[in-house]
Amino acid sequence: MKALIVLGALLISGPLYAAQLTLELGAGTRTWQTEELLKHPDVQTIQINEDVSYKKPMSYRAVPLTSLLTGVQPNDHLQAVALDGFAAELPAAPLLNAHGARAWLAIEDPTKPWPALGEGKQSAGPFYLIWTDPQAGHISPEQWPYALASIKRLSPVADRFPALLPSPSLAKNDPVNKGFELFQKNCLACHRLNGAGDAQFGPDLNIPFNPTEYFSKDFLKRYIRDPQSLRHWPQGKMPGFSAAVLPDSELDLLVGYLKHMAGRKQPLKP
Repeated sequence: MKALIVLGALLISGPLYAAQLTLELGAGTRTWQTEELLKHPDVQTIQINEDVSYKKPMSYRAVPLTSLLTGVQPNDHLQAVALDGFAAELPAAPLLNAHGARAWLAIEDPTKPWPALGEGKQSAGPFYLIWTDPQAGHISPEQWPYALASIKRLSPVADRFPALLPSPSLAKNDPVNKGFELFQKNCLACHRLNGAGDAQFGPDLNIPFNPTEYFSKDFLKRYIRDPQSLRHWPQGKMPGFSAAVLPDSELDLLVGYLKHMAGRKQPLKP
């Protein structure tokens, strides 16, 4: 009877190392279990002085992302997808750095769980993409996806989602095209535009209305800097983008792209 009780408890609680991360890098699919990653030969303890998600110093067991991105080249493009639909678009080159800003996959040990991200929220686990020395690579908060479920190698955003593209009549170095690059880095992980994008997290930024159509420029910039200062509610999830992350000159370029795209609305596909 005692053995049956123990077995029942194990079945109810599930396996200790149940989480898995799926890598789709072009040469088949590789699935990593939590237990495997915690025993990876390159795993080590990493100290993060200013954690983007926890807003405080944190310590993690982590593997250099380069140890997992087999076959990935610097000119490749990756997408990190979280359990909640957050889909970060990531150029591969920074992820492959061995010096300066360096990417790591932090692994949550179920026997030593990370703290919750806030009241009523889960932790950043089971997997979290973190950076050491992020300032050296001008790494955005959107490049710290947590609750990771998969990392995929895909075609560049411009090839996959032509509805996001500015007018082809613009010069390559036009400020609007610079703003498009910033949109990919800072916004596309949560938002779609013209129905284009893979994120399932935030609203579309052009359909039915573009934020430049209902915000003045100054208030839109203020909203991007500190969303809760204009619309405060407990469930608000949009992070603020400080001047250290998104300088005023880049914020102007981003708003310029959005304003340009307000004139390039496309009907959503049924």
